[in-house]
Amino acid sequence: MSTFETKNKTSIKFNRFFFFCGMIMAFSEVWKQCCLTFIVNRGVYDWWYFPFQLCSIAMYVLLVLPWVKNTHIRPALLSFLMNYSLLGGTAVFADTSGLHYPVPALTVHSYLWHVLLIITGISAGAACIAENQNHMPGRRLFRNSTFIYLGCCAAATGINLLFDRFGDINMFYINPDYEMQQIGFSSLAGYIGNIPAIILYILTTILGACILFHIWRLAARCYQHFFRH
Repeated sequence: MSTFETKNKTSIKFNRFFFFCGMIMAFSEVWKQCCLTFIVNRGVYDWWYFPFQLCSIAMYVLLVLPWVKNTHIRPALLSFLMNYSLLGGTAVFADTSGLHYPVPALTVHSYLWHVLLIITGISAGAACIAENQNHMPGRRLFRNSTFIYLGCCAAATGINLLFDRFGDINMFYINPDYEMQQIGFSSLAGYIGNIPAIILYILTTILGACILFHIWRLAARCYQHFFRH
């Protein structure tokens, strides 16, 4: 079997898995929104839980990823999952207070959601390495995924400003109208100001994703050394 056929077969398997996970996340998110609106808030929509946090973006990416054939966009989406989504899925366990809801089923959903982020993030890394068997993941790959992240930050800011009038909303936790809530940065905001703390939070997220990316580069090097020779 040729390298192209092997790569294509690998991509098909990963695509099926990604789309399946994306559908699970989408249906469970609809259930979550209905539960929050009609059970917890008695028919009133709570914009605080609008599905556009860093840990929500994977759902959208997973749903479109299997259909993306562009040789630049697909690796960028995989890089986003294996770096930024994986970071979001793991970092949340440093402070699990945000995973708890008044309805136990929602708390279980929240934990499982972030576990799935970790699983799909690792799978995306494996797919990226397998689909680029003869090349190390390049810095351009991380740069493109960072553009996606920054684009999401810009979109989150737009959503925050647009829907602020309808209720509490803090997408990506970067709404300047709210004090920074992320662990560590909330204390820092008292010293340097809220907006500088938000900027530092974004930069720190990029740094964390960059560290993960270099771990993936090391994993790719090991893969090439042990399985390609």
